[in-house]
Amino acid sequence: MPNASKPVYLKLRDLIAAGIIDGSYPEGAMLPSVRAFAAEQGANPLTVAKAYQQFQLDGLVEVQRGVGMFVARGAADKLRRAERDAFLAVEWPAVRQRMDRLGIVPADLLAEG
Repeated sequence: MPNASKPVYLKLRDLIAAGIIDGSYPEGAMLPSVRAFAAEQGANPLTVAKAYQQFQLDGLVEVQRGVGMFVARGAADKLRRAERDAFLAVEWPAVRQRMDRLGIVPADLLAEG
């Protein structure tokens, strides 16, 4: 399981990123507070703050001091592109190798649907 060795703050980041991509947190929406998200996930608030800080550094959220963090315009598209590129560069080659070992061709996948 590739996610098992991933640091907690990156797992939390992935949860928020998925929410931005799927529209749970649309552009302009306020993200849950660090404390609220930490409580919801059973995580340390400092760990959540680290995940949120990465979004800020990547320009995916805008901070309004004393108010909260809001999803920046274009964040979903930017995240979707980054996730797609990472999948194609890192995950897909391993999936493709496994398919080859198991004798699975793309048409088999389409037939299963």
